[in-house]
Amino acid sequence: MTENHVFQVWDYVIFAFVLFVSAAIGFYCAFKRGRTSQETTEEFLIGNRQISAYPIAFSLASSFLSALTVIGNPAEVYSFGMIFFMFIFTWLLTMIATCRIDIPLFYRLNIISTYEYLNRRFGQLVRYQVVCCFLIHMFFYLGIVTYAPSLALSQVTGLNLWISIVTTALLCTLYTALGGIKAVVWTDVFQLSIMLISLLTVLIQGSIHVGGLGKMWNIGENGGRINFLDFDPDPRRRYTFWTILVGGTFGWTTIYSCNQAQVQRYLACKSENEAKKAVFLNLLGMIIVFTTACLCGLVMYAVYETCDPIKANKISNPNQMMPLLIVEILNQTPGVPGLFVAGAYSGTLSTISSGISAMAAVLVEDFIKPIWKPWEQLSNGKKTLVSKLIVMILGLTTIGMAVLASLLQGNIIQASISVSGIIQGPILGVFTLAALFPKSNGKGAFVGFFVGLALSVWVGIAAQIYPPTDKFTRLLETSTSGCLQLNSTTSTPMNVTSLPTIMTSARQEERPSIAKNFYSLSYLYYNPVACLSTVLVGLIVSLFTGGTENLDPTLIAPIVHTVHNFIFKNEQACPIPETNNKLQIPLVELKKRPESHDSTMQYHVSSGNLIQYGHSQPSGEFTYFFV
Repeated sequence: MTENHVFQVWDYVIFAFVLFVSAAIGFYCAFKRGRTSQETTEEFLIGNRQISAYPIAFSLASSFLSALTVIGNPAEVYSFGMIFFMFIFTWLLTMIATCRIDIPLFYRLNIISTYEYLNRRFGQLVRYQVVCCFLIHMFFYLGIVTYAPSLALSQVTGLNLWISIVTTALLCTLYTALGGIKAVVWTDVFQLSIMLISLLTVLIQGSIHVGGLGKMWNIGENGGRINFLDFDPDPRRRYTFWTILVGGTFGWTTIYSCNQAQVQRYLACKSENEAKKAVFLNLLGMIIVFTTACLCGLVMYAVYETCDPIKANKISNPNQMMPLLIVEILNQTPGVPGLFVAGAYSGTLSTISSGISAMAAVLVEDFIKPIWKPWEQLSNGKKTLVSKLIVMILGLTTIGMAVLASLLQGNIIQASISVSGIIQGPILGVFTLAALFPKSNGKGAFVGFFVGLALSVWVGIAAQIYPPTDKFTRLLETSTSGCLQLNSTTSTPMNVTSLPTIMTSARQEERPSIAKNFYSLSYLYYNPVACLSTVLVGLIVSLFTGGTENLDPTLIAPIVHTVHNFIFKNEQACPIPETNNKLQIPLVELKKRPESHDSTMQYHVSSGNLIQYGHSQPSGEFTYFFV
């Protein structure tokens, strides 16, 4: 049975303070000096590309380190051990790939929506194919990330579920609609700080409660939780070094290379170098928060070493373990439970605000601008007003998706999160084809995406019907020997898991051979399987349909040109200057780029084998870069 604990006065005060500051930042960004009714959509969506690297770094880190990090990651360490910590190595590989491939490509194209790039590269059919999947993924993700943590918190703290959900969604909608991307970024800075403070509070107070960090570590080691290095190559094992390294790298690369919520932030930086700086600073912030969350998992195990709360029927699922830990060992300190809940909701606020801002950018750039012809005749003020109305509608839709999530039962909620992740593999495959394979074409990308999506959905649904056995999940042992209400010393693995993953089942019926092997594939491999199958099929179809001729070289990642020149020993080109450098070039020598849809004119000048692109300035200067 779930235990309910009611918040005290100081808990409500701290929780309300966090919500108030978040709203105040939004109002400040909306009404500070210099902001007028003629604010442009570019300023609203990407801040006129004038935001420095430091707040963007905080925003990048907090956008996908949601309440699932505060609540789910410690429970994952409790269940599977510190092997989960190996994700930090995948982040390093992801940031390197982002800085070498994606930032130079997207920043120089001067786009707001990443899917506008797909339109230039493969055409509208592929563009809307991917956009629709992105929107479906974000709608489900935001609904569940709003509902599931709220449910877990309400069941152990007594905080009213629907009041918290509605308050969270309306607050995010308010400051995102008023302040745009700047409000989202600066509230992310504040909310990430609250997340870190709440986790540090749990870690410090919890380690004191169990007798110090050294004792906490020893208890975790004796319980098998210090299991960093597991090099088993079996892809059916849920967590091994290779599973995390391969699957995690593909998964996080998807988020940073083609998820609008992340790309929109680093495109808001002042320059290309500032964007790269923001991505690596974001890595530092993610490591700090994630490390603290994992250590909180060890604290949790040290506290419940001899009395697992799920087996003791204190709670019904592991997502309630972190809130239970707070109210059981930290409720004597006024305000600490409120601080933890504020940290969890800060993660939710950050995720929702970044999500609805990204979806608003996609709807404006990928649907309204190219389809609704009167858009170009609207004033800047009216365009911005439309963008804000879209944000408000999306915010209200998030509440609706949370209501829908409430109708689902436990296992289905876990499956929904996994299926939303399945969608991202084929999307990464399409972007990989576009950026790294010059001969790939729209037909190949279109067919490849459908094949990759069908394959990943097939495996994901089959894994729900035939969930992996304990042999592959390797849930670590827990005990009830110290529970007062139980006279049991059982030490069998608990068959539950945390929010980011699929809940396993105790079903042991006879399975077909494909279920024992292919369907038991670790959920982390869904993304790379879907991505690689998309790329492979896309290349084959492109080969048989004639490939691509006369491709605009700016639509291929600059690193491809660099590697090509190195391999074939082409004549060395001039050093590539930063994109914010300027060169005086007479405008009469310039040609307008045919496919440019931007209000800022884009030109190119041919010079030998070099193509130079940039933007004309009112002064007659020409901001340029080489490809």
